Amino acid sequence: MDFNMKKLASDAGIFFTRAVQFTEEKFGQAEKTELDAHFENLLARADSTKNWTEKILRQTEVLLQPNPSARVEEFLYEKLDRKVPSRVTNGELLAQYMADAASELGPTTPYGKTLIKVAEAEKQLGAAERDFIHTASISFLTPLRNFLEGDWKTISKERRLLQNRRLDLDACKARLKKAKAAEAKATTVPDFQETRPRNYILSASASALWNDEVDKAEQELRVAQTEFDRQAEVTRLLLEGISSTHVSPPPTFTEPLASSPQVNHLRCLHEFVKSQTTYYAQCYRHMLDLQKQLGRFPGTFVGTTEPASPPLSSTSPTTAAATMPVVPSVASLAPPGEASLCLEEVAPPASGTRKARVLYDYEAADSSELALLADELITVYSLPGMDPDWLIGERGNKKGKVPVTYLELLS
Repeated sequence: MDFNMKKLASDAGIFFTRAVQFTEEKFGQAEKTELDAHFENLLARADSTKNWTEKILRQTEVLLQPNPSARVEEFLYEKLDRKVPSRVTNGELLAQYMADAASELGPTTPYGKTLIKVAEAEKQLGAAERDFIHTASISFLTPLRNFLEGDWKTISKERRLLQNRRLDLDACKARLKKAKAAEAKATTVPDFQETRPRNYILSASASALWNDEVDKAEQELRVAQTEFDRQAEVTRLLLEGISSTHVSPPPTFTEPLASSPQVNHLRCLHEFVKSQTTYYAQCYRHMLDLQKQLGRFPGTFVGTTEPASPPLSSTSPTTAAATMPVVPSVASLAPPGEASLCLEEVAPPASGTRKARVLYDYEAADSSELALLADELITVYSLPGMDPDWLIGERGNKKGKVPVTYLELLS
């Protein structure tokens, strides 16, 4: 291997000079070039961003994968650039156990039938959880990791380079200060009556040498100052870019995050909330359907019919979700044989009708109910004495009962 000994010696000398300057600054024996207040604020903001991003990243990983062993395994696979093996979610595992139990205990018994229905719902919950973890990892965790492993490493590298440039600058200042002091001492005019000619000649020669040393130190100082100013400007631009990392114009969500050239943390947070809202809405819908199915089983206990806490709405806080019960009643408006006739004869009230947007698809259980499609608009109203969990819905010439939990009231 070809070693450049001259360059190696030069690098060792620079490292030694920086080490001496750094040590003297720590002991208060050397002056230190201070950065302006704005620059210090940018540094503090960058450090705070890095620290909180790391904490949010770690805790989000715990939320998505509570098992620490599984997190370590996924981390190792990522470092080895290998695909993480598919992992069964807890809901899917519970669904498998319930299905096996129903098969062994009797799938035709009331308990076995219920186990099968609950297993199907738990499997759906597990699939929804898998989709949520995948979406949150791509839209939220990956951009945060890219910031810490990409942008932040670049900023840290430039900050270290700026620190070295500052040490070089302060070392040049100290060297120039010492050279000027030595020159001033050497140029002191001697007394000819008390100084021998030989000493005078030596003094003049030393003065000339120190003069050259001062010129050399001033030249090195100018070079060091230029390099420091240039590096300070580069670092300042990178630090000011932290603000654009936090927030930029409101996200439109019209393109996937992977195709965006610059992903900011605010947009990632919006995406995370969106995926989490979708996940919990799916879970609520699956459990609501399960309770309705269990309620249709003869002799099956489905819990209290009293209104419970309302579900979360994924669109607007002004929807009818404020009065949604967890266990909707399936009580009929009229006896089974007369339901269709009564609904056709019912006229909408003169006032009190509202438009509603359908949140999820709904399959009518009987002829008294109206089948719904997600995102369609219908007209709804209530009748005196009607179950508060249900409304009358109209779409064209069709009319029927619709559950409140599937609607978003608009006006």
